[in-house]
Amino acid sequence: MRIAFTGPESCGKSTLSKWCAEHFQLPLSEEFAREYLVSRPSYDLADLDLITIGQWKDWINKGPHLVADTEMTVMKIWSEVRFQFVSPEIEQAYKLQQFDYYFLCAPDIPWEADELRENPYDREELFALYKQALENEDRPFTILSGDLETRQKVIMNVLKDLLIS
Repeated sequence: MRIAFTGPESCGKSTLSKWCAEHFQLPLSEEFAREYLVSRPSYDLADLDLITIGQWKDWINKGPHLVADTEMTVMKIWSEVRFQFVSPEIEQAYKLQQFDYYFLCAPDIPWEADELRENPYDREELFALYKQALENEDRPFTILSGDLETRQKVIMNVLKDLLIS
């Protein structure tokens, strides 16, 4: 089972992916961009390609079953919004990624600022882009909204059904 969390910044992806990995005893693939960018005051389009490669390598290293804190829809939308361009590397990774299920986190929780976040005011607009991208690629997903407990219950119900079938 390969599960991915996606959505705009500060919408609960890291919290929920960590919980999900622990709850279902699956390896966690954390967001490589955080590790990569923590020591860089600025970045450019080439850095997004390196982040994409680093994230992909982490997925391979985790094996066939994992919970991903992020996925390539994030890279594609980040590149489109920040640079108005998506490189062939990101586009290919976006098309080739394989997850059994996606959870799209709604930005209906308070924004939590940190040094790496950039978009506190357009989370709803970005959320709509994520939803459209998942629909366009016909990827199976559920929108997670509400408080943490509500989101966790939805995850348990969805994955219980998927793990049974």
